[in-house]
Amino acid sequence: MTNEEKYQQVRREAAATGLVLAAIILFWCLAGFGAASLNVKIFHLPLWVVTSCIGTWMFALVLVRFLTKKVFKDMELEEDDRG
Repeated sequence: MTNEEKYQQVRREAAATGLVLAAIILFWCLAGFGAASLNVKIFHLPLWVVTSCIGTWMFALVLVRFLTKKVFKDMELEEDDRG
């Protein structure tokens, strides 16, 4: 893999990670504030607590799994010796 290809891959991984972070923050806001008006209890906790804490954590795990399987690549970061 050339240095240019490595650079492009690192940029792709960074961009995907940023998008995943934005998706997690959006999910957290929707799950917490969106469910705050509902009067539903789960294990004596309001629904917004469960969705914003446990739901966001599970959503993040799914997205990180996607990143590691589909976006990230294992590559050597050291430069090749082409002498």
